[in-house]
Amino acid sequence: MIRTKPDHSSTSACSPPDQPHASALSGILPACANTFSRRVAQCRAVARLAALVVWVPLSVGFEACLLPVPGTAKIRWTRVIWGVLCKILGLRIRVIGERVGTVGGRAARKRGERPVIYIANHMSWLDVPVLGTLLPSVFVAKGDIEKWPVMGLISQIGRTIFVSRQRNTTGRERDEMISRMNSGDNLVLFPEGTSSDGSRVLPFMSAFFAIAKAPKLRARDAEAAETATPDDSGMTPLIQPVSLVYDQLNGLPLGRFRRPVFSWYGDMDLGPHVWQLLQWRTGRATVVLHEPLDPDLFPSRKALAQATWKAVAEGAATLRQHNPPRVLPGRFDPATLPAAFLPPYVRKTKAVLDRLASFFASIRK
Repeated sequence: MIRTKPDHSSTSACSPPDQPHASALSGILPACANTFSRRVAQCRAVARLAALVVWVPLSVGFEACLLPVPGTAKIRWTRVIWGVLCKILGLRIRVIGERVGTVGGRAARKRGERPVIYIANHMSWLDVPVLGTLLPSVFVAKGDIEKWPVMGLISQIGRTIFVSRQRNTTGRERDEMISRMNSGDNLVLFPEGTSSDGSRVLPFMSAFFAIAKAPKLRARDAEAAETATPDDSGMTPLIQPVSLVYDQLNGLPLGRFRRPVFSWYGDMDLGPHVWQLLQWRTGRATVVLHEPLDPDLFPSRKALAQATWKAVAEGAATLRQHNPPRVLPGRFDPATLPAAFLPPYVRKTKAVLDRLASFFASIRK
């Protein structure tokens, strides 16, 4: 994969092109101004790095204490971890559209709420804190991350599902994901299989959608749901396409030459990439939550993968061109969606009808 680098011909010798303050004006400003700007950026990076060193161990340690606790506390706390991390990095998040699905939990499955699989494009390790802040879910990651010294432990405590993409483990990994959805979790998938440079959305691998096209099974009562196995209970999940683009840097629109500030791909080292990012003052990520897709309305997983890719790719292309983002329509049965996703007038009508139904049911009794 080729990494595009900016033209550094206009930068001065005392202003390294890797530094965030370097620009076309660096040749005009005095050398002392460039040096001062570089020192300020480095001090900012050191302060943020110190905040990360304090926040990550404390928050992840508390998350480990919540793992045996039943309910959705660990899901809610994970979102807090990612949200604070984004603030430390100076990353603002703009959201377009409405999220499908709630925090989840076993109680949500008992009341008939369908699980949701969020499908997003993948550019960087930053995608995880950004999407983790917005989406109550767990991530599906490649098995190599589980062996990383620090990130592997953090991912395990964060209940990440690791997949190896080997034929002899496909069935077991698929059963684990189905089991997690049946127990109340939503999932985040990156079907590109790898991160990109942000200039395009790579084709989606249809194998990632096998879990979404699993046979639809009948809902069980509360007692059966407690002891259900991945193969005999559950509901077909909804698919929500998600377009993610980093579109601002220091309050200015992000051009293609500056995308490597956020994008982490190919053989780029993680340490230098994080250090460079920490020196920038602010950044912004825009997330477009498109309307959901119902796998039952598609003839095959390839057709589902293509429809999802089209929504994600078109949304990301619009954001990269700095055009007004729009939510692309989906294919779904409105009766299967959570009431929070429906328009306000539909919600009010539904609430009135539910009250009338409860009233007549009590009279009948």
